[in-house]
Amino acid sequence: MENNKKKETEGSVINVSTKPNTITSLKRDFEALGVKPGAIMIMHSSLSKIGWTVGGPVSVIRALMQTLTPEGTLVMPTFSSGNSEPSKWENPPVPESWWDMIRKEMPPFDPKITPTREMGTIVDTFRSWLNVLRSNHPMSSFAAWGKHAKFITDNHELKGDLGEGSPISRLYELDGQILLVGVSHENNSAIHLAEYRSDFPGKKYNNTGCAMLINNQRKWVEWEELDLNSDDFEKLGADFESKINYKPGKVGIAETRLISLRAIVDFGVEWLKENRKVP
Repeated sequence: MENNKKKETEGSVINVSTKPNTITSLKRDFEALGVKPGAIMIMHSSLSKIGWTVGGPVSVIRALMQTLTPEGTLVMPTFSSGNSEPSKWENPPVPESWWDMIRKEMPPFDPKITPTREMGTIVDTFRSWLNVLRSNHPMSSFAAWGKHAKFITDNHELKGDLGEGSPISRLYELDGQILLVGVSHENNSAIHLAEYRSDFPGKKYNNTGCAMLINNQRKWVEWEELDLNSDDFEKLGADFESKINYKPGKVGIAETRLISLRAIVDFGVEWLKENRKVP
């Protein structure tokens, strides 16, 4: 069943592609979009939206790395939401009778082997790439390659998942960029930093938990984190683009955006205050 589904998905991508993408054509597209050697950026992406690509995710990553050069820095979110408080699971939920066993038996987060969940094949390929570092947050980790990879991924503390001290805040400090390839602002994890920094109506923190290694011992650890919500990110992003009169470009056949992380986070802090509704 899985193989048939994969073939159908790849077949549909072939059907909407007028010609294959290659490392050469993708580099040309990234350069036309404004990606510069030495740039610092976080990418969210959908391989299928780019169109059929010779070499798949490997070619997308190589094209971007070659465009950035080793003086640049490439970051991707490598979230592992499967290692989380089971009572909060919704897609899909599990029976309440399973919760205690999940808490007791969930393998602890290991940045070298813990898979991502629903982050896409480009991210899954990137996280195990040579010289890519991964931050140590058990649910909200990021992987990074290039000049600033260590600074961005070091000391990603539990309570600073997507807020202060997170890789996003360090990208903000470095005046990095956001690259959205075939995905919308709903997938733009950088806006979560604006949630942390904004005093919007209904802001609250929830208890959560996960399996971690503490002094080489597996433990279920609980803490409070911000109740994050990306439901209004698409509207926030559209209002930001309207304000700066931004026009998306293309990578392959995918609508693609390259924008300032600092600019949209600062915009988001005020936008959330004024526009977010109390649930």
